[in-house]
Amino acid sequence: MPYDAMSDRSDESLLAAYAEGEPEAARALTLRLGPRAFGLAMRMLKDRAEAEDVAQEALLRLWRAAPGWREGEAKVSTWLYRVVSNLCIDRMRRRRGGHVDLDAIAEPADPAPSAESELQESERGAALQAALDTLPERQKQAVVLRHLEGLSNPEIAGIMDIGVRAVESLTARGRKALEGLLRSRRAELGYDDD
Repeated sequence: MPYDAMSDRSDESLLAAYAEGEPEAARALTLRLGPRAFGLAMRMLKDRAEAEDVAQEALLRLWRAAPGWREGEAKVSTWLYRVVSNLCIDRMRRRRGGHVDLDAIAEPADPAPSAESELQESERGAALQAALDTLPERQKQAVVLRHLEGLSNPEIAGIMDIGVRAVESLTARGRKALEGLLRSRRAELGYDDD
């Protein structure tokens, strides 16, 4: 079946099709979920090579799980986010105590037309990342999934294996901590101009 015809199918349908021997289903699912898995890993790890490794490993685990997948138990995307999150946490724990140079990490390309806008966005991103890095791991994970990845609280609860109220508490505490950390930098980061 051509890729275009597969783009309208659900994640679960594509995973089932892959398990039944349709390689194009895996390609369609990879094109759909791969960038999201990489994006989450990049935000959590701040290292492009590690994020690529985590995204690949998570997708490999998805392909291995395909034959035994039981539809209706979990959404494929939720399962994948959970695997990515767990792999990232494992890597962060292994390197705890080490130092990651934020200046060595390339900033994502910004379509803003002016150099000033690009510099300001870069400073804002670095400030947010630095503030995120001060949060406890679970708060950081919840805030990234909710506010940067745009997932719902029930999806995050499934990924983090906690209740919805715990997600709400983690994100509220994380947001409050970030606001406190960034409040004094509003003018410096150009938010008073917006």
